[in-house]
Amino acid sequence: MTTMPVNFKTPTLLLALLAAMAGLAGAAGSALADAGGAAAAPSTPTSSTPAKIRPSGIATWFGPGFYGKQTACGQTLTPAVVGVANRTLPCGTLVSVTYDGHSLTVPVLDRGPYGHGANWDLTAGAAESLGISETVRVATHIVGKTANTPSLGLPPASSSAALAGGALAE
Repeated sequence: MTTMPVNFKTPTLLLALLAAMAGLAGAAGSALADAGGAAAAPSTPTSSTPAKIRPSGIATWFGPGFYGKQTACGQTLTPAVVGVANRTLPCGTLVSVTYDGHSLTVPVLDRGPYGHGANWDLTAGAAESLGISETVRVATHIVGKTANTPSLGLPPASSSAALAGGALAE
């Protein structure tokens, strides 16, 4: 029986490369925390949050044509629902959106936008609360995560409901 010599250089190189990448990822997260970025909030999802989310982006809004339809996260869209659509963030991610001096914390409750080069798609209720009537540039900041429920994005009936994921004016 002949045996082939095992070349340990390739596996060792891969392990070293993975360790270096893990170290860089940890350093980036602590740099965000030091700068007051998304990693600073303890309830912020870390491993499931895509690195491509930027602190500002183009926002559009949607509403009347979608009322009565279900969002990708399971909510029935009505004029009362306040939330945001994003192509990559998990359902229930809480995002602070700021425009023209107005801020609103809203949950991700749908996928999109898919047009106009936009990063965010606000419900009509969120857009109205922020004074948005057209495609605009907004500042965004991921502030945490809440449970994805069928009532996510509905205006809170009480302060305890606000803590459970309703949209919060800042």
